[in-house]
Amino acid sequence: MPILKCEGIRTMTIDKAPQPFPRTEYLRRISAVKAEMARRNIDALVVNFDRNIAWLTGYTALSAYVPQGLVISMSEEEPTLILRQMDVVAGHFLTFLSPDKVVGYPEAYVGAPDKDGYDAIIDFLHEIGSGSGSMGLEFNDLPRRALDKFKARLPNARISDFSTAIAWIRMEKSDLEISVMKQAAAITNAAMVRAFEVIRPGVREADAAAEIIGTLVRGVDGKVGTKLANFFLNTSPRTGTCHIRWSEDVFRPGSHINIEFAGVRYAYTVPMARTLSIGEPSDLLKRVHDAQVAGFDAAMDVIRAGRTCSDVAQAIHRTLDKLGVKKESRCGYPVGIDWGENTASFYEGDMTVLKPNMTFHLHLGNWIDDDFGVMVSDTIRITERGAEVLTDAPRKVIELPV
Repeated sequence: MPILKCEGIRTMTIDKAPQPFPRTEYLRRISAVKAEMARRNIDALVVNFDRNIAWLTGYTALSAYVPQGLVISMSEEEPTLILRQMDVVAGHFLTFLSPDKVVGYPEAYVGAPDKDGYDAIIDFLHEIGSGSGSMGLEFNDLPRRALDKFKARLPNARISDFSTAIAWIRMEKSDLEISVMKQAAAITNAAMVRAFEVIRPGVREADAAAEIIGTLVRGVDGKVGTKLANFFLNTSPRTGTCHIRWSEDVFRPGSHINIEFAGVRYAYTVPMARTLSIGEPSDLLKRVHDAQVAGFDAAMDVIRAGRTCSDVAQAIHRTLDKLGVKKESRCGYPVGIDWGENTASFYEGDMTVLKPNMTFHLHLGNWIDDDFGVMVSDTIRITERGAEVLTDAPRKVIELPV
């Protein structure tokens, strides 16, 4: 069954959404990917990782539960976005792409035992003459069955792995991207202020979460949150875990609370974490948190363009060791489109060189026992002279009234 090109009155009656970036910015990104394709002698690239599709086109609809792909050809200025037919209008609405560059495959490809949307992408590659030659695929983000299908149906193609290549390119943000991340940071900051206001003894965790999430969605200064990212809230005695959400329980005097969330603008995600205490924090909580803040400060003294991720981690660990605190998990990672970019880490031995406009979640969380953990983190921007902290809240244990 052929791909249905989306033409006609339905396609032409919807206006574009307000675009977060000009067309030139998206073409700049596509050019950077094409340069990497040329370096690897790749003629056509199929991008199916939804974060990469968002970065290259502006498409942020939640449709990646079915196959979809962005086909970048060295001979075409714009790529072609291939979606399930029902999502094509969203492709027109959200992206900078020309109408003929968003195409849909029929519903018969969805849930069928013998074909799926990857067949539609392969059919399209044959249609445009890219069924042979050198082709790149994101192996890490394709189901094994899909990868086998590409290889079987494109027997004359020289297929190579392009996994993580775009994520590495994404690490160095443009000034336009930094501007959007600062908008997201303002939302994060406002939500943290709201957290300090609503967490009180007797309040249900779920009710506090609803108030904080409301701020993350409503946004600030006329800039709304365009997505709800991960939201973590854990309270004594569950602070020994880092990735759980609110419960049906209520906050109590003497509890300490770890919260971590992010404001989001056009998929750009800016997280922050803080630890709160209802009443005076324990001596152990204060000691570990003070060590984390000292480690954070040590990192900030080291961070600047030209240093390595390992340099940052070493500075943190030297400081923590002197204060009798050990941190086994990494001390941070790049953020941008979505929560993580799956590239470098602030970890000893990671020799990734820091460059201007890289953005990291500098995270000094420690999970020491089953029932005890402490968190402090901020999102930072690398500059030639140091690091700019994008998020803004007191970097201390926040003591709340009993």
